[in-house]
Amino acid sequence: QVQLVESGGGLVQAGGSLRLSCAASGRTLSSYAMGWFRQAPGKEREFVAAISRNGEATHYADSVKGRFTISRDNAKNTVDLQMNTLKSEDTAVYYCAARRVVQPSTVPTAPGGYDYWGQGTQVTVSS
Repeated sequence: QVQLVESGGGLVQAGGSLRLSCAASGRTLSSYAMGWFRQAPGKEREFVAAISRNGEATHYADSVKGRFTISRDNAKNTVDLQMNTLKSEDTAVYYCAARRVVQPSTVPTAPGGYDYWGQGTQVTVSS
């Protein structure tokens, strides 16, 4: 069992930055690919970014490519999402998720493929 807790959300003006962090407990994250997803009111949960278990491969949604950066520290059991040049359409609840994988370079993007989820952290971007 893996417990995930997100932090770092808040209110920021358009063009600003936030750094989200996801702390894991219960199991070491080195066996898990990690992802960030988001859900805006009235919309389905959507993929934002993912990183392989060894940290060497990443994948981003087109909407955040070039603005967001996902990183991980397996020694600290954390995964971060640096968000720059934020836009009002980035407003959502952001979720951290973990998926146990065998291949070290696997970067899953479908939310249904993830095994564990955090409770989410609210990000609000004012225009």
